[in-house]
Formats: sequence, structure tokens, C-alpha cells
Amino acid sequence: MPAHAQQPASPVSVPAPGAAADPLQRERAHLAASRTALRAMRADAEALNIADVTANWVNAEVLQGEIDARIKALADLTHTPLFFGRLDYLHAPGMDAAEGASGENFYIGRRHVHDADGDPMVIDWRAPVSQPFYRASKKDPMDLALRRRFGYTGGELTAYEDEHLTDPGEAEQTSKLLQSEIERPRVGPMRDIVATIQPEQDEIVRAGISGSVCVQGAPGTGKTAVGLHRVAYLLYAHRERLARSGTLVIGPNDSFLHYIEQVLPALGELEVKQATVDMLVGHVEVRGTDGAAAATLKGDARMAEVLRRAVRSHISLPQEPCVVVRGSRRWRIPAYELEEIVRELMEREIRYGAAREALPQRIAHAVLVRMEQAGEAPDDRVQDAVARNPAVKAVVKAVWPPVDPAKLVLRLLGDAEFLAAQAEGILSPDEQQEILWAKPARSVKSAKWSSADAVLIDEAMDLVARTHSLGHVVLDEAQDLSPMQYRAVGRRCTTGSVTILGDIAQGTTPWSTNTWEEALAHLGKPGSAIEELTLGFRVPREVIAYASRLLPAIAPELTEATSIRESAGDFEIRTVQPQDLDTSVLAACHDALAKEGSIGLIAADERVPTLRAALEDAGLSCLSPGDETSADARLTLVPATLAKGLEYDYVVLDEPAAIVAGEPDERTGLRRLYVCLTRAVSGLTIIHAAELPEQLADGGDGSAAATGELTDMLDGLDAVPGQLPDGFEGATTS
Repeated sequence: MPAHAQQPASPVSVPAPGAAADPLQRERAHLAASRTALRAMRADAEALNIADVTANWVNAEVLQGEIDARIKALADLTHTPLFFGRLDYLHAPGMDAAEGASGENFYIGRRHVHDADGDPMVIDWRAPVSQPFYRASKKDPMDLALRRRFGYTGGELTAYEDEHLTDPGEAEQTSKLLQSEIERPRVGPMRDIVATIQPEQDEIVRAGISGSVCVQGAPGTGKTAVGLHRVAYLLYAHRERLARSGTLVIGPNDSFLHYIEQVLPALGELEVKQATVDMLVGHVEVRGTDGAAAATLKGDARMAEVLRRAVRSHISLPQEPCVVVRGSRRWRIPAYELEEIVRELMEREIRYGAAREALPQRIAHAVLVRMEQAGEAPDDRVQDAVARNPAVKAVVKAVWPPVDPAKLVLRLLGDAEFLAAQAEGILSPDEQQEILWAKPARSVKSAKWSSADAVLIDEAMDLVARTHSLGHVVLDEAQDLSPMQYRAVGRRCTTGSVTILGDIAQGTTPWSTNTWEEALAHLGKPGSAIEELTLGFRVPREVIAYASRLLPAIAPELTEATSIRESAGDFEIRTVQPQDLDTSVLAACHDALAKEGSIGLIAADERVPTLRAALEDAGLSCLSPGDETSADARLTLVPATLAKGLEYDYVVLDEPAAIVAGEPDERTGLRRLYVCLTRAVSGLTIIHAAELPEQLADGGDGSAAATGELTDMLDGLDAVPGQLPDGFEGATTS
């Protein structure tokens, strides 16, 4: 695969037909022309005058909002390549050799760009004609003669590489341009991987909207990026459908959402909402916390049945007849007939609120039957009037009273007798006592609700009235959710599909899921496809191999992840005396800051205040997770509980034993440590004074001793042909 590179040059004009020009110069000219065309497209959108095409101000506001969104989507991001590849087809797409069609060339980019005549200059990466860019190979060229990849420096096209897919004399090689991109230091939020999606990732990205997909991904395999690009693809392929129903990305915390928030806008998708599970169920103010045991019980799927019983406990069977007076006539519905109506609604298992709304109409219908039997001819207006009759309303209020979900949960957690009645045969007496509040709250507003309580209220709300369903939901870091949280997410995609992303080995809550089959069942999507990504694109070899020592203890059923990076990365373990721990951490941060790229100092939550003070005393400013890194602010102090989903070029890991000890049990602690160990992209330095967990202790504390056996295990990877996929770039997140 020949590579060609030049130093950035001044802008050049498009060569005249037949004029000789350097290939790189021609590609730069096409880039310049494409940017000009994009600016023209934006100018056309800005010039639209809707004064004469809208019937009223409401239509005008809606249309203007759509135009403003399009103008924003047409922005030219100068430091983001407008196109990143070119495909030269042997034949025109859709035709074959027998038809004699000559091939066509297509530039593949982040969005569609056309010239003044409407002819495409850049093809959207999601279009069917772009798919061979990601999947074509020597074995299956997909009718491509050539695949060209472009290299950029600061938005300037500086290099290209060619793959002649049908040339038997050219052997498959690793893309050097993209390999160097893997190890390029970077700061700022996560960016897209649209130029470097791998075949196994592309299959997930382009999976149909009708089915749900679960992606089990080891650290550095790009599962988060795959999920985000899948949203972008589905919005392209099913724009109108998803515009009506909506899309949502759910992440574990605000820091994570801030880290990924620029990916979809860079792909031209501005309307995708982002939230955490706590945001979804934020019907009450969360001011309290639960112990691990109480939180686990409140998150148990059995609580759904307890709540169902509690809601339906408000229903009582009629004991008196209903007498409706209309004019001079009295219409009597006996108690046994009212009971039949109520029992029928109960057996249908419809929402409590919907049944309550249906009950007066059912009673009114029974009255109308008697009217017709008496020779009258009532219509629908009469039935509606009877349904509003005071006697009917009184029956409904007594038999099927309204239920306030928050007040219901308040009573359930504060009234031992009520809880015992609803949880009989479901929760043991000890379990009931565990979730009861020690001091019952007086009102919904004064209660110190926990996050788990808010999920219970959300469940109760859905029992009363159906939750709105979206067209597609992406659930990231899903392994940490409780069964009740899965149910809360599942309610929001009952008529849509979901992409579940996570890693069982990174489950860091006491209630984290054991299998994806269980998670899918709680989500209401049993039988969905489960895909596994095990090839790491970002985490260095030694780092992922070292972290994988924990897998037998935290997730023995998972396939061990492997890194296909050619560079081993920096890896060091430093043993220090307890009194020297803070000083050694500062020294490691100074060492990392001498290199290029972002630095994450990850420590147990209880160590964060101490380290922050030490950094300030040493004159080192640090960011908090969620703050955007820049060339002038590259060091972030990260509590271990917020490290998940983030990545840094260099990681300094403080006292692994403290990270493990900060969790309620050893397995959760080791899983938290596994997460922290795998945040590094280029280098990891571990500083410890306490003993390392026994799973990591083998091999000694010095970097050479600790990594020697790992290097021996990994030496064979270089000898495996095709170990690194063609054209691979590791701009992914774990």
C-alpha cells in the first residue's frame, strides 16, 4: 500500500481538464472546491424566504426552526476533514460488467456535499455506496479498484494511501497513516471514528432499526463510538420515522455525557437528546442515599410486582348499586353487574389510569342498554353525559380512586403494615425491614428520596399511565444498571429498538448484571442479538494484558481482550514508602506533563481531596471530570467512581488497594480497579505504597518484571498475518 505525503501547501485551484497535476494537488483542489460548495449550500439555506409559503405564524416558527437547524448542520468545521476517503469503482454502482458501465469515483465524508448542479462532490459515509469503504478487502473487493485514504494535519490534507484491491501483485498491508493516528496524542472531548470504522463495527452500526442489539465490548474496543455512530446511521436511514418518535442516548453520569456530546453534532446530527437514568426518573428531588443492601433490594425486579400489588390494592369491589337519574326516569345498575365490569377491567391488566377512565364509560354503557330496552334511542352524547353523572362519578371514586405514584411509594417505604401486605410471599420480613425508612417522611417534598426510590416512583407512574416510547435508545455502560433501572429504560423503547453497550467486567455496582440475557429480559427485549468486541484499538498491549489478570476474579466467562496496536505503550509500576506516596504521584504527573497529550490522575474517591491539595501546593492546576481539556490544561483529577467511559493519553493511577477498598465488596472493588487500569491510551504509571491486590502482584513491582511475561505472551502477535485490520485507526473510547 503506497503512502504519499507532502508538507502543507498553499491553496490551489482546480486544474483545467487535461492539465497535468500532482495527485495530492488534485485532491487538495477537490477539498477546496468541496468546501466552497458547502459554503454555497449554507448560503442557499440562509437566503430562504418563507414569508409567502406559510399559512400562519405557527407554521412559520416550525419551518424557520427546521431551516435554522439545517444551517447549523451545514457549518464547515475547518479542523474536521470534509472527506477522508475515495472509492474508485470498477463499474458504476448497481451495474455489472456485462452492461459495460464504466466505473465512478466517490469521495466519502461526514456529510453529503453537492455542487451548483446538484452533482455529489462528497458522499455521506452512511450512504449504501460508501459501505465498501469499511468492508472491502482483497478477498472481497466489492467491485472496488482502489480505496484511497487521506491524512490531515490541522484540517490540511497532507497525505494519502492507496489500496489496489484487485491488484494480485500488491499484498495487504497495515495502513501506516492510520496506525500513526492511533498513537497521536489528543485533548478535548471524544471525537467521531467515522473515517476508521472497522468491518465488525460497521456490521453493528448498520444493523436494521427493527431489532435491538447488545454489544459486549472490552476496554478500548470502541463500543461507545459504535453506539453513537449507529444512532447517526439510523437517523440517516430512517429520518422521518425517528423524527416523529425521537432518539435518546443514555450515559452513566454528566461527565461522560459531556465527553461524548460533540460526536453526533460533528456528524450533522443535532437533535439527539442525552440523559442519565437519574435524569429520566427525576420526578422527585434526590437528597438521600441507600446502603448497598437496601439499594440492591430496591433495584430487584421483584419490586415491580410489589408496586403492582400496591397500585391495585386501591381497587375495591362495589357493594351498592348505582342509580342514575335522568329527567323523570331512574336507571339502576345492581352491585353484582358493577362488580362484573370492575373484574373485567382488572383481568385485562391495562394501566390503572386507563382503566379508571374506561370505568365510567362502561357503567354508562350499561345504563344505555337499559334505555334501549325501554324503547329510547340514546346516542354517544347521552353516554358521555351519563358517564359524567354524579352517581357514576361517586362509584368510580369509591371503587377505582386516583393514585399518586410518589405518595404510593412514600406509603410503601414508610408504612410497615402496608409494605408487608403488598410484599407477602415476595420479600422476606428481613428484606422488608431493610428497605423501610427508619423514620417515615411526612410528605413527598420533605422525604429524602434516594436514586433507587426515584426508580420505584417511575415504575409506579408507568403502572398508572403508559410511559412515552421513543424510536431508538442507546444505553451505554449498561452493566451497572439494576433490574428496575433496566425496566425504566425499557419503558422508553417499548415500541422502538435499543442498542445496549457495556462490559460485564466493568460492572461496579453491587447490583450489576451477571449476563446480558438477564439485562435484555428486564429491558423487555429478550432474544436480541448479542455481539462481542474483543479487539482493543486504543489501550496499549501491556496495559490491557496486565489489567486482564483481574478477569478470572471479576468475569471468568468473558473472552480476554487483546490490543492490536503495534506500539506497546509506556507502562510502569512504582513501589514507594507511605510517606512518599503524594510526592511520588506529583513526580509522575510532572513526567506525564512533559509528554504530549491529556493526563488523567485517577485515585480512590477518598484520596481526591488530599491529592487536589498536594497539586495546588505544587502549583499544578487540575481539571475535574467533564471539564474540557486543552493545550494549556491537560491534567484531570479523576475520582475512581467517575473514570468509567473516559480515556486519557497518560494515566497516573494512585494506590490501587485504596480503589478496591473503597467499594462494598472485593469483586466490585476489583472491577472498579479494572476500569481505572484501562483508561490509558499511550501510557500508564501505577504508584502504590500498600500491597497490590494478589491478582496483580505476580511478576513483581518493577515495570520490567511486571511486564516481562506480558511481552513474552504478546511477542507472537506480530507474526500473525492480518492481526491489525486494514486501515485501522483507534480513535475510539472504551
